[in-house]
Amino acid sequence: MSADFQAYLLIFALAAATYATRIGGDLVLSRFKRINPRVEAALDAVPIAVMTAIVVPMALVTGVAETVAVGATILASLRFSANISILAGVATVIVLRAAGL
Repeated sequence: MSADFQAYLLIFALAAATYATRIGGDLVLSRFKRINPRVEAALDAVPIAVMTAIVVPMALVTGVAETVAVGATILASLRFSANISILAGVATVIVLRAAGL
């Protein structure tokens, strides 16, 4: 299996897991009239937790660009939304790979 195919497979798996957690949570919680804000916040964190658990170990053993991108993503997540944080990580990998790291 090539590295590109594995990367695409990982992206598809993460998208499917994120979609399943969102839809599953909505289906289960739609039975309740009122949702506790803490429960809602916890469910909102599940997709990012799944992505973190899968991506971080792989990023830490693949190279310098990926390891630095993990740090950039963490720093961006302290200030910005999840989408912007992920974009910062992807942009970091692109720039560092173009620089030869």
